[in-house]
Amino acid sequence: MKVGVTMPVEDGLSAKDFLRIAVEAEDLGYDTVVCGEISGAEVMATLGMMAARTSRVRLASGIIPTTTRSPVLAAMGFATLSSMAPGRIAAGLGASSPIVVGDWHGRNFTKPLATTRDFIEIFRAAISGQKVSIETETLRTNNFRLAIDPEGELPIWLAAINDRMLRLAGAIADGVFLTWCPPTEVQQKVDLVRAGAIEAGRDPSDIEVVLSFWGFEGNDDDVSIVRERCRRSVLAYAMVPTHQSAFLHAFPTLTEAAAAWDLGDRKKALDLTGDDVLEAMCPIGPPGVVSDRVHQYVAAGVDLPVVFLVGPGRSGPEPALQTMRSTAAALALTSDTSAS
Repeated sequence: MKVGVTMPVEDGLSAKDFLRIAVEAEDLGYDTVVCGEISGAEVMATLGMMAARTSRVRLASGIIPTTTRSPVLAAMGFATLSSMAPGRIAAGLGASSPIVVGDWHGRNFTKPLATTRDFIEIFRAAISGQKVSIETETLRTNNFRLAIDPEGELPIWLAAINDRMLRLAGAIADGVFLTWCPPTEVQQKVDLVRAGAIEAGRDPSDIEVVLSFWGFEGNDDDVSIVRERCRRSVLAYAMVPTHQSAFLHAFPTLTEAAAAWDLGDRKKALDLTGDDVLEAMCPIGPPGVVSDRVHQYVAAGVDLPVVFLVGPGRSGPEPALQTMRSTAAALALTSDTSAS
């Protein structure tokens, strides 16, 4: 069974902490280590440290926006990583959100579907090593040629929540990266990915299905803290305008909760983010809850379940390591079997 872990990038950890988690994940038998990029660790530097200190585990970004770097700069970064760890790098890309792109980075968040499509077209061409001159609807590059050999294949995972992006993943990516998706919704989303692949004349079975979910295992006190932390996170992500429609099935009170939040009634908004919503998205509890969710995702058709390691916050790497260890033990992961 292939299982991955995602770095707890919202827990205030250092680069040394992330490296410790990645090295132990490889030792425990995890197939893939993913590192996101929000407002803390820069992903290329972090993955580079991991590539230098590991030898087997696959390393991936999860997810970098298609607007905060140019496609040729992203190609340079991923080619550098791949030359360090040939065959072990995956490029996780996604449109991101108006908050990250517009408010934080000061860039225009317009035409996210077209921008993502065009980014991947230029990125793919650049990674190939050919001389690239492309002008698309949203992006352009002229006479660029990559001067470093990636030394191996570099699959692209496209983050997708909404229907059109799911279809695009099937049409142009090597994998789809799902998130905030309960096991009961996997089939519907995968069907859209496969439809996009078929429409593009591709074999849908070639598309890897990767799914990241927040998970924690620990004692009762920490479980209570993490549950409330994740409740806020579920609500925060669900309220992002570009994400809301994808949450409505699992979060039927979202519209009312978002309205309460906007009016400043935080308690009401969080009360409306009920335990059923939280538990559908985030397995949090004693040892066994995360591994059980992994089995549910595999049964639903996910090729690579990825545990987003979350803890009480500002508590060092130990909560992440604790969940990672107990889940590996429950799934009987070993370095030899996961490499096969």
